[in-house]
Amino acid sequence: MIENQNQDSKLTDRIAANPRPALVWAAIGVVLILPEVGALVQAVGGLLSAVLGVLGQAEVAASIKAFGDQIPTLLSRDVIGNSGHYNGTTWEGNFLGLEPGIAWFIRVALVYAYSAVFIGWLINGYFRYREHYREADWTPGDDIVNRFRRHSWGKFGFVVVAIFLVMAVFAPAIGPTTVDKNIRNPYSNEITYWDEEVSSIESMAVGDANIQSSSKGSPDRNVGPMQYDDFGRFHPFGTTTDGKDLFTFVASGARVSLSIALLSIMLAAGMALLLALVTAYYKGIADLAAVLASDSVQAIPMFMLLIIVFVVFSGTWLGDLYDGAALMVGIFFVLYWPSLWRAVRGPALQVSGQEWIDAAESFGQAPLVIMKKHMAPYVIGYLLVYSSMTLGGIIIAIAGLSFIGLGIAPPTPEWGRLITDGQPYVASVSWHISLLPGLIITLVVTGFNALGDGVRDAIDPQSEGGESTEAAAAGGSGV
Repeated sequence: MIENQNQDSKLTDRIAANPRPALVWAAIGVVLILPEVGALVQAVGGLLSAVLGVLGQAEVAASIKAFGDQIPTLLSRDVIGNSGHYNGTTWEGNFLGLEPGIAWFIRVALVYAYSAVFIGWLINGYFRYREHYREADWTPGDDIVNRFRRHSWGKFGFVVVAIFLVMAVFAPAIGPTTVDKNIRNPYSNEITYWDEEVSSIESMAVGDANIQSSSKGSPDRNVGPMQYDDFGRFHPFGTTTDGKDLFTFVASGARVSLSIALLSIMLAAGMALLLALVTAYYKGIADLAAVLASDSVQAIPMFMLLIIVFVVFSGTWLGDLYDGAALMVGIFFVLYWPSLWRAVRGPALQVSGQEWIDAAESFGQAPLVIMKKHMAPYVIGYLLVYSSMTLGGIIIAIAGLSFIGLGIAPPTPEWGRLITDGQPYVASVSWHISLLPGLIITLVVTGFNALGDGVRDAIDPQSEGGESTEAAAAGGSGV
């Protein structure tokens, strides 16, 4: 604790001696965060609302959600709206009186531009710290970062993952409509539209409008990508078989898939790291017990176990908790920690045999301190690589379960259910229902794998795919 305090005071002293770079960076951050503080409060409020709702504090949860909804957010549908209606001459209720499609495109473009600037701000903060406030002129991490910056495949994965994360985080803002209005409670909400037959503005329940805007494989029953339906609603990805907006469904499904995958992998990685450190340090019985436990789990066919568990717990309180998301997190945690542990077991055993571990023991450091300070930093890098690659597999598994009618229960949006609904119409004019979500799943999984490859090659340049052109040429010339 004393050592950490000294390090913090030294960093504080270095900032005090040269405050300008830190102040400029912090000021830019304040300017970036303030317009979206409402969205941050709403996100935190939504999480607390869900937790308190489970604990029976529904009134407190409702008040927290209401407080978050009152805080204005710049990049929102309230400011840049696209849900207006045509009055016969112009569009009313849309941003600057623009068509819904143009207003929606402006909002999405601003969201992604804002996200790109925010990510750039975070990256700039790292380089500012490295240039102005870090005591060492060089660390091994510098070479890792520099190698990743030259890794084209890894940078491609980073961009794809970033696009996916922005879609998940800003799903309520980038959708042409809301999940509650268009998917969960379509008959509790109404829309206004211009009726050309009577030349007047009429109203209708969203559910009824969805029925008349469904895509069912025939030219007269189809709303494709980048088209308007008969009620003036713009659909970037078209509509589903029951007339719901496909893009809103996909964006919200990204949030569901990401939440389940991240929570599952965090639990599994935490277990893997703990076991790797303990078994590598103590070896013997501890390592044997972990091997037997991991072999027992990995001997079970994964997809078969998923099906059995969901069939058994279907209809129970555990299966219904968060529409089945909690059950999926628990299952993926149990299934994936063995593979992650085995992936980092070798590096953990390797570092446990180093001389500095023996030196730390001879100085009387406790095993917990040795594992935390001298072993964990070496293992975490490998764990990040394999965790990023595993995320793609979890996303595919989530979609696969929904594809066969298990997993996340409707009406919660999930990508696999879209593929199932649109499968009969793949060869028709309604091809978009199944094909677009399938392409997105493929791209996202490829992105996570590419990012993992880039991080792996940056950490270990001698790994497969990580050798430089110069090294390959040198090896060839020596044959």
